[in-house]
Amino acid sequence: MTLVNDAAPPAVQSTGRKFRAFTAKHLDELTSRAGLSSDQRLAIQAVATVLPFRTNSYVVDELIDWSAAPDDPIYRLVFPQEDMLPAADVSRIVDLLRKDAPKAEIDAVAHAVRVKLNPHPAGQMELNIPSFGDGVLPGVQHKYRETVLFFPKQGQTCHAYCTYCFRWAQFVGEPSLKMAGDDVARLCDYLVAHPDVTSVLFTGGDPMIMGEPVFRRYVEPLLELDQLESIRIGTKSLAYWPQKFVTDPDAYDMLRLFERVVAAGKNLAFMAHFSHPREMESPVVREAVRRIRDTGAIIRTQAPLIRSINDDPAVWESMWRTQLRMGMVPYYMFVERDTGPQDYFAVPLGRAYEIFRDAYKNVSGLARTVRGPSMSATPGKVCIDGVVEVAGEKVFVLRLLQCRDADLVNRPFFAKYDPEAVWLDDLRPAFADRFPFQAAPTGER
Repeated sequence: MTLVNDAAPPAVQSTGRKFRAFTAKHLDELTSRAGLSSDQRLAIQAVATVLPFRTNSYVVDELIDWSAAPDDPIYRLVFPQEDMLPAADVSRIVDLLRKDAPKAEIDAVAHAVRVKLNPHPAGQMELNIPSFGDGVLPGVQHKYRETVLFFPKQGQTCHAYCTYCFRWAQFVGEPSLKMAGDDVARLCDYLVAHPDVTSVLFTGGDPMIMGEPVFRRYVEPLLELDQLESIRIGTKSLAYWPQKFVTDPDAYDMLRLFERVVAAGKNLAFMAHFSHPREMESPVVREAVRRIRDTGAIIRTQAPLIRSINDDPAVWESMWRTQLRMGMVPYYMFVERDTGPQDYFAVPLGRAYEIFRDAYKNVSGLARTVRGPSMSATPGKVCIDGVVEVAGEKVFVLRLLQCRDADLVNRPFFAKYDPEAVWLDDLRPAFADRFPFQAAPTGER
């Protein structure tokens, strides 16, 4: 570790201006830079009444190639597209915007569209929120035996929103759709009552939107729990605002907090979301990565496979090679989840496996720490291990990397091959009448 004395490290020149957020009110101005017509810009504004939009000066000025917009992959990562939603829904909202309808009327239509988009997939609200003491634990999810997710109340936004984000419901201003909590004492009591839990994952939103004093208030009590082996931070900050760890006012203090976690004997896993190689090109990203690694934290990388953005094995090979050179650990390729604009971004599972395989075969064993393509579905994380022919039938070979029923972890099973399938629910069992995680029909023993 290098940040062991009390002297702050020397300043590093930022590659971008001071943080400035852009929201839906800036959409018309920004999308005009992409050469879109007024009708196209209005349609995008209509989509932004349903799905959240937020970006910042670093993304706009440093990452987007405006000469290639609207086809530029980073542009598509953060800016809504008019065909992300059903045409009829977009047209209805466009009509309301054109006639300057009351906000309440527009909000009501937007809400109705959101409800159809499966805002909380994989039983997040019904199955994952635990009861404890005299009620449920706000902001806590406990899906797998050894891991608890915590959504800090102050971390319920991001430096910029990804258009594919499966947490989009956190950002649309509807309290009934949001998960958030701030009672860390009650969280600790829950962990002590469940000694099998060895890992806490801070998620959101993005926990790294918080300043160091606030984040420290959540982290410090966890350092006293011997049962915890690891603390994880799920974040897109390295891609969208690496200045957080280099030139922001509390950068040094945040890094010192990371050191304290490691010194307390916990594995600090910094779960970095990188969706495209360009997000790792800036010198400030490389400096941020170096500083985080110097604290003793391990940076693991993950991202979903997204149509029109990174659905190319060369893109993933480039990402994994770059991450390895920078000292990061490739961790997951996810399948785009069954929520929000899934139809816009989804890649068929057969093609997803081909992309993963073709990238995986071209990297060294050190980068083959990555797993995927993985679906974070209701029963658990289902990985596609292959497409093979068994007994004359073409099938997917599947495996649960994580499961609500721990006894099913790492046991292979099969699904009939379907070239159109994009999610677990599209698949049918092969060589069996049900998948291992499905209950037997009533009356069957």
